[in-house]
Amino acid sequence: MAYYWFKSFHIFGVVAWFAGLFYLARLFIYHVEAEMEIEPAQSILKKQYSIMEKRLYNIITTPAMILTVAMAAGLLYTMPDYLHQGWMHAKLGFVGLLLFYHVYCGRMIKQLEAGECQWTSKTLRLFNEGPTLLLVIIVMLVIFKGQFPTGATTWLIVALTISFLATIQLYARKRRLDKEKEVAESAAATTEQALQS
Repeated sequence: MAYYWFKSFHIFGVVAWFAGLFYLARLFIYHVEAEMEIEPAQSILKKQYSIMEKRLYNIITTPAMILTVAMAAGLLYTMPDYLHQGWMHAKLGFVGLLLFYHVYCGRMIKQLEAGECQWTSKTLRLFNEGPTLLLVIIVMLVIFKGQFPTGATTWLIVALTISFLATIQLYARKRRLDKEKEVAESAAATTEQALQS
């Protein structure tokens, strides 16, 4: 019975942890894009994003990560044979990468608040795809364990996933270019008004 309790709360933790990571990376993008705004909007947005990032990281994402890891330890305690299986070693390796990503997000919050982040919104969009790829790999390892499929269906799903990620990147690029065009037009209009005065 303990196994089912651990598993239930492990799933709750995973869902909340990934929700936090997905939204956190999106806030990073907005935070960096706030640089393109004019004052006072820029300062207001950057301050608000800093508050949102810290609260999301400290109140939701980190506790969810702790719950996930604690319940995983409980699962492995109840099913110690899993520790002798290759798929579990691979899964734990990818979870290690996810933990590194989580810690790096905490570091990025501090960099953004101090104005020291060198990442562009474009690179942050790629950074945002990290947990998505890890989630897909980890779930596939858990579902298929040592019998990972390599047939046509698998490659179709991989192709669909890649096209989905590419579509997101193209849409983000379009939005960024539209925003840059809007800012340039606004600046040109302001300059023209100033010259006419």
